[in-house]
Amino acid sequence: MAKYSRLDVLNAVVADGFIPIFYQRDVETTKQIVAACAAGGIRLIEFTNRGDFAQRVFAEVAEYFAEHDPRVILGVGSIVDAPTAALYIASGANFIVGPILNPEIARLCNRRKIAYFPGCSSLGEISQAEELGAEIVKVFPGESVGGPDFIKAILGPCPWTRVLVTGGVAANPDSIKEWFKAGVTAVGIGSALIRKEWIEAGNYAAITAEASQIMSLVQKARML
Repeated sequence: MAKYSRLDVLNAVVADGFIPIFYQRDVETTKQIVAACAAGGIRLIEFTNRGDFAQRVFAEVAEYFAEHDPRVILGVGSIVDAPTAALYIASGANFIVGPILNPEIARLCNRRKIAYFPGCSSLGEISQAEELGAEIVKVFPGESVGGPDFIKAILGPCPWTRVLVTGGVAANPDSIKEWFKAGVTAVGIGSALIRKEWIEAGNYAAITAEASQIMSLVQKARML
């Protein structure tokens, strides 16, 4: 069961503006990555459902942080069907992210008061997602569907739309500033933060430093 309500999660996304995204099949390594992000000031973290037995890894990590650092708000990404979403919700997921929009997931999350960020790549999909109750939609893949110009275009007729963008966000000032200037609510960054070479070297301090730097860049970009 989720520790944080949908309102808590949505407010955290709006306040923080940044979600790290990663998958790791080893439980202890996953704990280290989450702890490194948290040490850098990150509250929201998305664990992607990609590998075999990913749900088992997530469940153990979620249970660990519920006890050892309850400030961490863990969610799960790459969810495309309602049964998988339900499995992760039962394992403690505080939010569900998908690469696509699935009405069944939306209804499930609404029933359980879980935040759902469905993947959308057109104004029609965004509109449908909002009709189904999505407060924040995920534009994915951000760069491929039109980049910051796409965000500007959809917010023209629909200024109430809140967007989490992933895919095409670089961990540098220019990229982050451009996306927020276009009007996004939050950005998601994966391998540019959770770098393979850092994990292999056990250099979790580098992840902490980069996480803190990205958070600083996001906050500065939002003040422009």
